[in-house]
Amino acid sequence: MSDREELLGVFLKRTGWGRAVLRSVSVDASSRRYIRLDMGKHKAILMDAPTRGETDGADRDAKVDDRRSSGYSAMARLAGPNIKAFVCIAHQLFIRGFSVPDIYDVDFQNGFVLLEDYGINLFARAIELDAKTEKLLYEAAVDTLAAIYRSSFFPDFSHQKTVWRVMDYDETALLAEMDLCLDWYAPDVERNISAAARDIFSDLWRGAFQHLSAHAPGLCLRDFHAENLFWLPERQATSRVGLIDFQDALFVHPAYDLTSLLEDIRRDVDIAEFEPLKQRFCEKAGLAYDENFRTAYAVLSTQRATKLLGFTVRADRAFGKPQYRALLPRAKRHLQRHLSHPVLRDIQSWYALHIPEVLR
Repeated sequence: MSDREELLGVFLKRTGWGRAVLRSVSVDASSRRYIRLDMGKHKAILMDAPTRGETDGADRDAKVDDRRSSGYSAMARLAGPNIKAFVCIAHQLFIRGFSVPDIYDVDFQNGFVLLEDYGINLFARAIELDAKTEKLLYEAAVDTLAAIYRSSFFPDFSHQKTVWRVMDYDETALLAEMDLCLDWYAPDVERNISAAARDIFSDLWRGAFQHLSAHAPGLCLRDFHAENLFWLPERQATSRVGLIDFQDALFVHPAYDLTSLLEDIRRDVDIAEFEPLKQRFCEKAGLAYDENFRTAYAVLSTQRATKLLGFTVRADRAFGKPQYRALLPRAKRHLQRHLSHPVLRDIQSWYALHIPEVLR
């Protein structure tokens, strides 16, 4: 038995779940894993987040140079293995009426969280079982996003005596994410990006990011898609959408999570619903669905797709999860969708010159 399994056994015994039947639910692209605990009528989910499983994020107020020296998690403002982020953000969402898993017990030192089990009714699964529900579920998800945007949050998210500061999704974080494409995807297709080409790439994107200032930022859960959402029809209004995987939340333009939902690299969303859903989001969020919003959406969608090209290769090479490579074709399609936008044409030209594979 490994030291980690021994710690897990101690935690389960202390919390009264020592006799539970354990079954792996999933792992994600980080070092976290999720285990379903079954004791007959009682079920729970265990989040196992090894405190040394990946790089810690830097101090939340760290300067750019300090973040750079601390590694990717600090640059991109990821929570890393720090479960304080999940617990504090969950609590602040809960008290505003959103559905997050009840937290039954926490071991901050060793990285264990005992959670409510939502069951198996993920959006992706519900739609697979009944395709006619897609419109209903995506409208509910959009309404939830709009309600989160309308909610007021202080940067310091607290739960009891624990505090986690949610920062801005700043230029440094956005650029660091896109470096994944240059650092992982480009070498994977045998492209070597020079320092000069990298500088041009960053400067082009800094110009594009200027278009994100037209709207006030809101809380972005950062990984909002059909395999991170649960359908809970017995609940009411926006609480019908069960939320997970929000520990990396930041404040950014309100279109970010909308692009994550609609331009999902894990499944194809009915493209005919894109415009109605964008309009619905803006109406519910109290925003004008105008050229400013459409431009910000195009910028963030393309930024996210660029990041995901590198993310998929990194998941394989750094974390030993080759299954993520199957997502590459969809990430390319999402990237290509908006590159003809006037704001992004110079970036399209950069790709054509330096990584033409993304345009094929």
